[in-house]
Amino acid sequence: MDFRFDLFWEILPQLWKGMQMSLLLTFLGMALAVVIGLVVGIARLSKSPFLTWPTNIYVEVVRGTPLMLQILVIYYALPHLGINFGQVTSGFIALGICYGAYISEIFRAGIQSIERGQGEAARSLGMTGAQALLYIILPQAVRRILPPLTNEFVAMLKDSSLVAIVALFELTTTARYISSSSGNVFTPYIGAALFYLVFTIPISRLVIVMEAKLRAGL
Repeated sequence: MDFRFDLFWEILPQLWKGMQMSLLLTFLGMALAVVIGLVVGIARLSKSPFLTWPTNIYVEVVRGTPLMLQILVIYYALPHLGINFGQVTSGFIALGICYGAYISEIFRAGIQSIERGQGEAARSLGMTGAQALLYIILPQAVRRILPPLTNEFVAMLKDSSLVAIVALFELTTTARYISSSSGNVFTPYIGAALFYLVFTIPISRLVIVMEAKLRAGL
C-alpha cells in the first residue's frame, strides 16, 4: 500500500470536481425518479388495466435489467433511433428511470399504508378521489416514505459511478484517471472513497433519526 499524503492534497480539487458531477447526476436523477415513482405508484393502484399493465411492465423490465445496460441503451442505442442525449443527460435519465421503478413501489406501499378511513372521511366531506389523494393521503404517505426515499438517494449516489461507462468524469472515473496518470493506485481510490463516505454516512444517520421519530410518532 502506497498512500501518499502529498499526492492526496494535490488531487483533492480534481476529486471534488468529480464529486460535484456525481452529486449533480444524483440530484437530477433523484428528482426524475421521484416524479416517475409517484406517477407510476399511483397508476399501479388504479383499477384500470390501461394504467396497471404498462406500469407493471415498466417496473418488471427495469427492475429485471442491470442499470449499466440501461445506461448503454440510452447513450449508445437510442441515437440509432434518432434520439440523442448528451453524457450528463443520458446519465441522469438512466438513473431516474431505473430508480423510478423502485421508488414507485415505495410510493405504492406508502399510500396503501394509510388507513382506508382517511380517504372515506375525505370523500364524505365532499372531496373527490383525486382531492383526497392529494390533500389527505399523500401528505401522510410522504412522511412515512421519507426514510426509504433517503436510502434510495444514498444508493443512487453510489450507483452514479456506473455512468463512467459513457466517459463522464464523475468521482470514480476521476479517481481512475488520476490513478493511471500518477502511477499510484491507492491514493486516488482512497480519496474517492473518503468523498463518498463524507456524504453517505451523514445521510444514512439521518435516515436512522427519521425512522426513530416516525416510530415515536405512530
